[in-house]
Amino acid sequence: MSLTGLSGPGRIRLFTDFPGAEIPIGNNVAYGTTAGGCAYFLGDFKVTGSLHDTDSGVVSVSQANGYARLTSSASADGDGVAVGTEVIFSPTLNGPMILEARLERAALTAGTVFAGFMGVNADEVAEPITCATTVLTKVTHCVGFLLNSELSAADGLWHMPYLLAADTNQTSTGVTATQTAVAGESDVVRIEVDTNGAARWYINGVLEQSVAAGKAATVGTLMAGAVGVWATTTTVATVDVDYLLIEANRDWTR
Repeated sequence: MSLTGLSGPGRIRLFTDFPGAEIPIGNNVAYGTTAGGCAYFLGDFKVTGSLHDTDSGVVSVSQANGYARLTSSASADGDGVAVGTEVIFSPTLNGPMILEARLERAALTAGTVFAGFMGVNADEVAEPITCATTVLTKVTHCVGFLLNSELSAADGLWHMPYLLAADTNQTSTGVTATQTAVAGESDVVRIEVDTNGAARWYINGVLEQSVAAGKAATVGTLMAGAVGVWATTTTVATVDVDYLLIEANRDWTR
């Protein structure tokens, strides 16, 4: 198509402040249906995960600003819940891509939290990375922020993984931040991905990591933006999210 004379919204901006919409725990229904009068969409985002389990959902938290508590199922290791988009963002077509979220965990044990861009966001959403001691193993290509209680690092230490489509794993000690999450205290995490696959990670406004072109993201491959929580044992895992923001440029080439 011709790019001459383009007008209208060239910048995509998706945002939710979690002011009260929720998918109550105990609905025991499949994704894409409704329950309790709530559709499985929160603002600009869809909710994916083990929502058919009676211990899983997204509920409002009565706290300043309004938070949503994402609650994983305890049915099995890897069960989770995510709030995010469809697989629609390509660095080369939509960059720079930005995801920012403010979040906290009530307890930093027994669970995985990921916030960033990932290659798959299926209805039964899988964690994009599995962890053991110091090894991050790719489930799908991703770039973002990770808290994981199965790593040998201290609970709450932020990690900043980037696994390309061609990668299989990464060493956690090479992608650790200087900042550690504190139970009951919120952190602002922000990932910026450029058109050339370079990326920058910020925590609470501090630049924690910068990766060169072609190293952080596979430029021609679509990804979803999301924040999610997954169980690492048969214990429910939660994360409280104050807000979620995703920004990207519109692809005018189609």
